[in-house]
Amino acid sequence: MTFSPLIDHLIESLRCLPGVGPKSAQRMAFHLLERNREGALVLADSLRAAAEGIGHCRSCRTLSEDEYCALCASGSRDRSLLCVVETPADVLVIEKATGYRGLYFVLMGHLSPLDGIGPRELGMDLLLERLDGGDVREVILATNPTVEGEATAHYISEAARSRGIRATRLAHGVPLGGELEYIDGGTLSHAFADRRDL
Repeated sequence: MTFSPLIDHLIESLRCLPGVGPKSAQRMAFHLLERNREGALVLADSLRAAAEGIGHCRSCRTLSEDEYCALCASGSRDRSLLCVVETPADVLVIEKATGYRGLYFVLMGHLSPLDGIGPRELGMDLLLERLDGGDVREVILATNPTVEGEATAHYISEAARSRGIRATRLAHGVPLGGELEYIDGGTLSHAFADRRDL
């Protein structure tokens, strides 16, 4: 069964969100139209304002309303530390969970040749300019521990080392509070390989 063209268009538009299939999109559309039209209008205005007013920071590439994001514009951050992450969400997680006081570089993805994502699409030219600038002493690679994330980290670490810059990787392994019998083999293998002295 099809609905009116406007309803069909709304349902299809909602499907662009990650994890939203046809049924979820239909449920959201009906909820907004049946129970929360005012919320739908606020959502529409917010989406339009964000889509038109948010760009990328010229330095780190994260999402920003200004030419430089608040972190890059801050004079209190340690400019010798550069943490490379895949998404702006990764920046938020690190900021909330750690005491990290350096700067970031947001790739907006990871190397994936099969999907047509190479160094150019990840802004590697801008990253290499920052590495060549002389301020960065350590690059902290905080890409995801996936095949693509590891390949991306390796690519960047080679570029950093060739410039005499220390390249470090976030530790992988057993989560705090985890029990060994419930840890998957890949995680346990990484934990053994990355073990350290006490």
